Amino acid sequence: MELEGRVAVVTGAASGIGRALAAALGEQGCRVVLADIEAAALDAAVAELRAAGRECIGVVTDVSDAASVEALAHRAEQAYGAVHVLCNNAGVSVRRPVAEQSIEDWSWVLGVDLWGVIHGLRTFLPVLTAQPEAHVVNIASVAGLVPFALGGPYNAAKAAVVAISETLYLELAELAPHVGVSVVCPGATRSNFNTSARNRPRHQDGASEQPDAGALARQKELSRALIEAGADPATIADQVLAAIRQRTFWVLTHRSEYGPAIRSRTERMLEGANPLPVDLAAILAAGS
Repeated sequence: MELEGRVAVVTGAASGIGRALAAALGEQGCRVVLADIEAAALDAAVAELRAAGRECIGVVTDVSDAASVEALAHRAEQAYGAVHVLCNNAGVSVRRPVAEQSIEDWSWVLGVDLWGVIHGLRTFLPVLTAQPEAHVVNIASVAGLVPFALGGPYNAAKAAVVAISETLYLELAELAPHVGVSVVCPGATRSNFNTSARNRPRHQDGASEQPDAGALARQKELSRALIEAGADPATIADQVLAAIRQRTFWVLTHRSEYGPAIRSRTERMLEGANPLPVDLAAILAAGS
């Protein structure tokens, strides 16, 4: 797919993978619409791209709200007349056992991680299919392929994003073959992911996070260490751009680290064997 002169919309674009995607798309000649709920960080990201000579705008957006995503689409079309690439990237998480996840926890995480993708697709697909060529990028997670302890709502949302993406790929292959689809399943990536609660709406505040003991405490400590030592978001962005150009569906950015866990889960599923925990210590060692 040609990117020069095209228009790309990236949600969660003020930090992490989203910010790297916006920068990479801008470098390839796209006009970029950056969307994020965090206004100050969004302004900084837009200023950085403009300083590098990129054409872009920022739109404060709550992806969990349908009207806000519709306003984003209107602003993008108003500014640039079309949208050719949609990157549904915004994501949040709450790290606690399923038994301790509140209704507010589930509502917030599913609202951003799952409904954010749903709203993005429902709103932008008519615009994308009207272009001569276009592409949808849904940022899921390796957690959508191999669930991790302490991430019930996040795991559920990301597994659903994988399923929706695969469904969309099959549908568009028949109904609009000029629109490509990629689902990205990154592992640990350096970002502000562990502090996503900073953007949590007050009406969705959950119970205070309690200290964990034993294995759960170790699991959370390893998860934090993985993110701190994680992949450079720019590396992920480069893989996404390659997938857009080559119309590649699966983008497994951490294949070497997480591939054995994905393979083991699939094999155990086919054998009817019970789940095993993901060995985060081994993944951390493999990535170091």
